[in-house]
Amino acid sequence: MNQPEHKSILLADDHSLIRQGIVFLLEDINPDFEIFLASNLQQVLESLKTNPIDLAIIDAHFPDGNSLSILPEIKKIKPEIKILIFTGIEEDKHALKYLNAGANGFLSKMNEEDEIESAIRKMLENGEYISPATQALLMNSMHNPKLINPLFSLTERELQIAKLYAEGYGNLEIANSLNVKQNTVSTIKKRIFEKLDIENLVELIELIKNS
Repeated sequence: MNQPEHKSILLADDHSLIRQGIVFLLEDINPDFEIFLASNLQQVLESLKTNPIDLAIIDAHFPDGNSLSILPEIKKIKPEIKILIFTGIEEDKHALKYLNAGANGFLSKMNEEDEIESAIRKMLENGEYISPATQALLMNSMHNPKLINPLFSLTERELQIAKLYAEGYGNLEIANSLNVKQNTVSTIKKRIFEKLDIENLVELIELIKNS
C-alpha cells in the first residue's frame, strides 16, 4: 500500500490501552505522523485550538460527556478537519447521528485490525470512511428519516418539551406553561433522553441546534 503523506493526528479516547493500540497502528502506516493524545472532551478542544490537526480519531463517550455534543464546535475551530468516530457503541443505532453532526466516518472497535487500518487509511487518503453497514443505513434513512435525525423519533409533545429545555426552561416552568404536573414533565424528559440516547441537557441542546 502507498504510505499516506505526513499528517497531524489527534487520538482521543479515555482508555490508555486503546490509545496505545491505535498509536502503534498509526506508526505502522507512517512513522512520521505527528500524534497528539486526549483523554477527555476538554483536552480535544484545547488540542485543536493549539495544534495543526488534519485528522481526529475520537471515541463516542467520555467521562465529561458525549463527543456528539462537540462535533459542531470542532468544525467551527477547524472547518477542514476530518473526524473519525472510533467507538464500541452500536453502528446501526448511532452512525448516522454522528455523520449528521459533522463526522466523516464511523468505525466500530469490534472490527478486526485490518479493517481498522483500512478505515484510517481511507480517512487519510479520501477524507471519509463509510462502512458497508453504514452505507445500508444511509439508504434506509431515505425511507426512515428518524435514522438520520433522531428528533424525528419524538412525539409532538416530547419535541415541544425538548425545545423548551433547550431554551433554558426548567421542569416547573415547563409544567406551568403547558398546564401539566411537574412529575409528568420529568417522566417525559427521561423518555426523551432514552429515545435520543443522551445523558444531559448540553447534548440535547446540540441535537436541537443541529437538526
